This record gives sequence, C-alpha cells and structure tokens, in this order.
Amino acid sequence: MTTDEPPVLPALLRQDRIVTIVEGASGMVRTAALAAALGTSEVTVRQDLAALDQEARIRRVHGGAVRLGAGSRERPFEETAVENSTAKAAIGRAAAELVRSGQCIVLDVGTTPAAVAEALVAREDLVDVTVVTNSLTTALALERAVPRFTVVVTGGTLRPLQHSLVAPFNGTVLPMLSADTVFLGGTGLDVEHGLTNVNLPETEAKRMLAAAGRRTVVVVDGSKFGRADIGVVSTLEDVDVVVTAGVTAEALGPVRAAGVTVVVADGARPTGRTPRVTDAPERNETP
Repeated sequence: MTTDEPPVLPALLRQDRIVTIVEGASGMVRTAALAAALGTSEVTVRQDLAALDQEARIRRVHGGAVRLGAGSRERPFEETAVENSTAKAAIGRAAAELVRSGQCIVLDVGTTPAAVAEALVAREDLVDVTVVTNSLTTALALERAVPRFTVVVTGGTLRPLQHSLVAPFNGTVLPMLSADTVFLGGTGLDVEHGLTNVNLPETEAKRMLAAAGRRTVVVVDGSKFGRADIGVVSTLEDVDVVVTAGVTAEALGPVRAAGVTVVVADGARPTGRTPRVTDAPERNETP
C-alpha cells in the first residue's frame, strides 16, 4: 500500500535538521517555514523549538527561531524608540490609567516605560504623584509635570546606551521604598522564563525595582512575546498585570492561560487572575 504523505522524521533527527536550517539562515526562520521544510505541523515544530531553546541549541523567538546569540546585541535607546512607536504610545496611555493621584510609582528604564511617563505627564488630573526612576530620559520627560509630580532618581552608575542607572547606589534608595505600582519593561516575555532582559546589569536593577512595589505591571509590545533573553527579571507568577499592544491572539494565549491579567491597549478587556493589589484606580483599567 502506497501513500503520498512524507515519512515522519524521528524527533531527534527532526530537531537536528531544525538546528541546521536555523544556523544557516541570516535571520529569523519562521515556524511555518520549518514545518513546510520538515513536512510536519507547526505545533510539532513549536514543541521542537521549545526543547532546542531549553538545550541552548537555538534561541526561540516570537514566530520562529534564530541561531544562538543572534539578535542579542543591546541597542541604543534612540534606535529602539522609533520601533513599534504606535503600540508603545497606546501602552503608555493604558498603563497611565492605572495610576491615581497621591500614589508612589516606580518607572523602569526603556522606551515603553518612557511612553508611560509621557502619558502620565499628559494626565493633568494627576497630582501629588511621586515617580521613582532609574532612567535619566524618563526623569527629564517627567520634569514638565513638576510640581504636580515629585521625581526621584535612584542614583547609580550610568549606562550610556539606555541612559540608565544601575548598581551600586540604586541599592541604597530602592530598599527604602514601598511604592504602589512598579512599571517594568524588558526585551522578552514568555511563559517559561517570564520577563527577561538582554543585559545583566539592568536585569539586576529591574529586580530591585520590582521588589520596591506592591503591584508589578509589565509594559511590553507584541514583538517581545515568545522571546527569552539572558537575564530573568521576574516569573509570570510575580507579575500582576501585562499591558500590551500590537500583539496577536496566538501570542497572548499562553500568557493568559498562565493566569496573568492582560490589558490590551486597543480596547480588549483584561483577562486572567485578579491582581494582588485590589485597590484598583477609579479610572477604567481598559481604555
């Protein structure tokens, strides 16, 4: 009896071929392309990619895979600020809706947290807000809201690429704080690794920022989903809310299934577990 279907490759051989294809590519290889090349389903390829990523043979990213070490170069703030700018602005507005007058919040370094800062300044109804940040860019953006806002800079060692302040001196300020909400950015977000970042000095600073707040809100655009970078900032269990935009339902599914509250800045309602901090702002969480 004959069949036109191609033979099913054993898992190990299939994974070896995936590594060969990915290492020979100049950039990302999409899941659909791998499935077509191997004559198997995209579901099977995703399982293979997860296994290969865990074995550190390739790096899994949203929509496919890249060779190990590819795409991990840290890029300047000014370069990444122009990417996905519409999504970041929407995230900033939605995240700013989570803040009330009289609160103390912490803003992480990065282009998406910077968009949150811009949206906070635009909210003229906010008064008596204390904002703590380790970003010189964010601090300068918030200056326009003084004296409505009190802006506190953590101090530390300057990292020019991101205009960020890292160890040692931010470790003096942050343990003294008990903020209402911490807004964290990152370069990757997936179910297995949680929120990750491309460089270790800022990863350490992000962990300290997270520890200073009673509620953790992650602000990342859709390009960060399904990606894991070297530094683990926080597991999804320690994240209360993810605010995002420009993301597919497929990418959102695993995060929502993990029980995380997700606010999509295009107007979809949040889903997932109730955040640990129940004193939600009077303004709607979903714009």
